[in-house]
Amino acid sequence: MSLAIKEDAARSRAAALLGPAGPGVGNKEIRFTVSTKGSGVGPEATRRLLRLIDQERIVGRLELVETLGLRPDPEHSRRSLADAWQEALEALPSDWSDLVAEIELDSSADVDRAAVLCAPINPMQLSTGRPGFRFRCASRFGYGASAGMVGRCLARLDEADITGRVRITRVLSDVQPLGTQGATFAVGRRPS
Repeated sequence: MSLAIKEDAARSRAAALLGPAGPGVGNKEIRFTVSTKGSGVGPEATRRLLRLIDQERIVGRLELVETLGLRPDPEHSRRSLADAWQEALEALPSDWSDLVAEIELDSSADVDRAAVLCAPINPMQLSTGRPGFRFRCASRFGYGASAGMVGRCLARLDEADITGRVRITRVLSDVQPLGTQGATFAVGRRPS
């Protein structure tokens, strides 16, 4: 990206505000890179930094200089979370009883809204630093939401245009708990 600003003082201040993006300053413009692959500042962080520049009423012209890689067509490449959940369930053995899964969101701006929409599945924030949640699901009995409830919560995210990925991280088959609610999964040092 290139941000052209005519005034030297304003350009200097804008470069300071864009500091987390590692900008380069020269010839009346500021250049910086936005990445969706985690190698630099992401689109949401860039929006926040540009809002700071707007709040200081710094006038400039923002321009896309170059893109690397192909941009997927959002109509064709976007897969619904509810469909991804059904596909993940179909890949499981027929006698699965308990599982732990994760919803990784594409944008950290969606975390709060997604947590409200997924409240029935008791979402727990990911410990990896990525935006999203971990949850438990039980096939017939035990601790965790039912597969149908998970599907409905993911459909709510789809309806709210909250995008991401869902994946099953741990699964147990043919567990018959006796005198307990179900299996205990140890994730890191704490049971999940």
